[in-house]
Amino acid sequence: MINKLIKTEQEYNSVLSRIEELMDAKENSPEIEELELLAALVELYEDEHYPMDLPDPVDAIKFRMEQLGLNQKALVPFIGSKSKVSEVLKRKRNLTLSMMRSLHKNLGIPAEIFLQTSEITA
Repeated sequence: MINKLIKTEQEYNSVLSRIEELMDAKENSPEIEELELLAALVELYEDEHYPMDLPDPVDAIKFRMEQLGLNQKALVPFIGSKSKVSEVLKRKRNLTLSMMRSLHKNLGIPAEIFLQTSEITA
């Protein structure tokens, strides 16, 4: 059992192989505990060595709309009007801070996605 941080690509590949072996482990077994530990170690390693950029805010909104089966009209309470929704989704209007807060609160879009851009208007 691996019980230390992953520091090399070789260790990373070894852990991935072990995770694959443990995928069919039974609930509440020592193997499940090992699988959970290894998954956490892999996540730490990948966060450091394979960082992923946050998605573009408009792309994140569109993705969330697709996930929830929403149309543009459903965004009116969060953005303000049909025309504002259309302009935001076509990138013709920047999101305001109040729009970002509302989209975060009501649609569960992580605030970090909105905060990464400098195109914020009051």
